[in-house]
Amino acid sequence: MGQDLSADTFTSRDRGRYRRKVQRCLDTLARMLSDGSFSFPRKNIGLEVELNLVDREMRPSMTNTTVLDALNDPSFTTELGQHNLELNVPPRPLAGDSALTLEEDLRAYLSAARSKAEGAGSLLAMIGILPTLRHEHFDQKWLTNNARYSLLNDEIFAARGEHTVLAMEGAALEGHKPERLRSYAESILPEAACTSVQLHLQVAPEEFAAHWNAAQCLAGVQVALGANSPFLLGKALWHETRIPLFLQATDTRPEELKNQGVRPRVWFGERWITSIFDLFEENVRYFPGLLPETDAEDPIEALESGNAPKLTELRMHNGTVWRWNRPVYDVVDGLPHLRVENRVLAAGPTVLDIVANAAFFYGAQRALAESDRPVWSQMSFQAAEENLYAGARQGFDAQLYWPGIGWIPPDELVLRVLLPMAHEGLRRSDVSDEARERYLGIIEQRCLARRTGSSWQRDYVLRAQEHGLERDAALTRMLGRYLELSEGETPVHTWPVED
Repeated sequence: MGQDLSADTFTSRDRGRYRRKVQRCLDTLARMLSDGSFSFPRKNIGLEVELNLVDREMRPSMTNTTVLDALNDPSFTTELGQHNLELNVPPRPLAGDSALTLEEDLRAYLSAARSKAEGAGSLLAMIGILPTLRHEHFDQKWLTNNARYSLLNDEIFAARGEHTVLAMEGAALEGHKPERLRSYAESILPEAACTSVQLHLQVAPEEFAAHWNAAQCLAGVQVALGANSPFLLGKALWHETRIPLFLQATDTRPEELKNQGVRPRVWFGERWITSIFDLFEENVRYFPGLLPETDAEDPIEALESGNAPKLTELRMHNGTVWRWNRPVYDVVDGLPHLRVENRVLAAGPTVLDIVANAAFFYGAQRALAESDRPVWSQMSFQAAEENLYAGARQGFDAQLYWPGIGWIPPDELVLRVLLPMAHEGLRRSDVSDEARERYLGIIEQRCLARRTGSSWQRDYVLRAQEHGLERDAALTRMLGRYLELSEGETPVHTWPVED
């Protein structure tokens, strides 16, 4: 979640200094975009996976620092909750057999993490929301011991001035009424319940807007196709409950500001863009700083001296506005570059499913970005946002809007329109036929089976309850079986619902 911080509290002077520095960073970025300062040797991809730790009884295991010490691998870092880890897979080109090596590398990283976790008495769970989380796991004492997390917690609660309200109604289990959740939390740890896969694509500045707009168009299809978080606090809720949960867990707005239309910090956005600058400028204009710490660099002086500015404050600010497709500015080996960070997908269920989801996204994104008549020129931004929430709530049962077709289920949209586009996009990216067929074949079969991680979890729990188990016991049994299957070689659409 970003760099460590040194301050214990922030003063009004800190906030004023930070606001001025963020604006100076924004001015510097504008100059860099106009004068061609960015490095773009190739379309590198990157992947982050957030993970859960559980004990033998399938309860959250607060052992992340122990596991990280045992791993001693900089690819793994802490996350918000003590039961979380994050894996950052090294970036690589998309072309050739890169996806196949990504699958191999991801398996190796997870195998190492499982081994070290077992040494700490824990198991690794790659799932969108841990279904055995309970209200007591949202106690502030379970925040990872890092100043950034504590300050972020304090600043969000100070801005809101009241407890977090978790309120949502789910899609009904077969033969049952929809279930409702209304709960409260006194920390931002409900955010730690949301574990995701984040896909990165390095792009040239002039190509960023098309790739971001394309990613926004795909968001609703992605969550429907990759849903894997149907349960929270014992309730069957959205197919991708992460989407409303993340918004509510980090919301700095009391009800009065919501009623005024103030934007939430977990944000889809409000318009198609023409430049990456549009997104950074909106972030600065609409959102006050949550972590207003500054460094000594003058970014304009750094640029004029021939160095790549760190733009520390702008990047820090950007890290506290959680767009579902986020703009990223970064400096690697002294060279600045830009990335689209896609954040809509849940973690899991398997390595194969993760890489298949990534291949589908990168292929369809490129095809949409390079189309002669962009789909976003035929579709309102609001329709893309509504697709996100419909796909997250109902999964394959959703109706999504697509230009030239109208309302269509996600599986049919993928099979008829987006899967052929993904094949073409991967061909244009010089992805090998073996990798393209392997991963997009999984997407095709998932759509034909209409089986996601979420639908498997829901069906398994329903069957377990029909066999006499109470909900908590059914969730525990389901998670145990999920962990067994997720470590295997078969994607989720092939998993049996009953043992």
